[in-house]
Parts: sequence; structure tokens; C-alpha cells
Amino acid sequence: MAAFRMLGEKPLKKKLQDEFRFFRNWLDSPLTLGAISPSGPELARRIASFLNVRPDGRYLELGPGTGVVTQAIFDRGITESQLTALEYTTEFCRMLRDRFPGMMTIQGDAYALRQTLEKAIPVQDGMFAGIVSGLPLFTQPVEKRRALILEALDLCEPGANFIQFSYALVPPVKPEPGVLSLDKTGWIFANLPPARVWVYSKPQ
Repeated sequence: MAAFRMLGEKPLKKKLQDEFRFFRNWLDSPLTLGAISPSGPELARRIASFLNVRPDGRYLELGPGTGVVTQAIFDRGITESQLTALEYTTEFCRMLRDRFPGMMTIQGDAYALRQTLEKAIPVQDGMFAGIVSGLPLFTQPVEKRRALILEALDLCEPGANFIQFSYALVPPVKPEPGVLSLDKTGWIFANLPPARVWVYSKPQ
């Protein structure tokens, strides 16, 4: 029993510390975080499940926060060297670099996506096999959300997904025939608050 407690205490302590850091950063900058706590494990797994995993693929995560979805991406079979993370918050960037030293973590504004990435890596259209986003899109005007998703999809390979979660009843950006396709999951009630995943792509 004592051994079990020792094994379980560290993950619990880490989770509580992450919850506290997340909540503190939400208090400091509520518009840069979409929730007061990190995503739950079931939501993280569902998000990662929409990535097409290839050993030669490159992937991008926007707004990884404390790295819950990041870990789910790695659990799916993507390596740290394949994933680039773009995070706005300084504390989260330090945490991500410590936890995932083999992953490139870039600090900056995802809404200026191409320009921000170009400060750290060469950027070209079609370079990513998938993009995952934990950004709080509903804190921005719909025109800014749409511009971000379209720019992100320009950086994706043909047929690759831009994967976004939210707690809202409606999608962050509506589909547009010939321009933007959209699929969605049902509600993931294991997450608090319940969330759903929106999967955007360019029509083929």
C-alpha cells in the first residue's frame, strides 16, 4: 500500500501543480486561456486521434498550455522531434521545454502564425501533416478566427486536419462550401466542462 501511494503521489502532485499554474495564468490573462484548468485525458486522446501519424510527418500544436494534449500526441506515436509547439505564455513555455526537451517550443502569437514561426524555423506551405489547437478562439472576432484557420491549413499538407476543441454549442468558424470543410465529435462528457472537437480541412 505504501508503495502504491508513493507511485501515485507524484502524478497527483504534478496534476495539482499544473491546475494551480493554469488557474493563476488564467487570472492574469483570461483572454489567452480558454478555460481555468487544463484539458482532461479523454479530451486530449480524442484530439490526438484525428492526427494522421507518419514517421516522416511534421506536426504543430498551438496553445499547448501545460502539455496535456502534447503528451496525448506523443502517446499516439508522434515523437518529440516531429512536433513544434507554439505557446504565448512565458511560464508554460519554460514548463514545456523542461518536460519535452526534444520538442521545439516557440513563444509567440499564433494569430500571426507564419510570421511567428518564421522567427524560429523555415516556413513553407504544406509543411505540416496536422495542426492541433488549444487556443481560446471564441475570445477573438470571427474574422480573426477564420484567418487563423485558413492560414494554418495553408501550412498543412493536402487533406491534413486543423483540430480545435471548444466548450461552445457552435463551431468557432462555420464551414464554407469549396473553402472550408468541418467535422465534429459529440460531447465529451468525461471532460469538465464538457467539450467537443472540431476538425477543419480544405475540400479536396
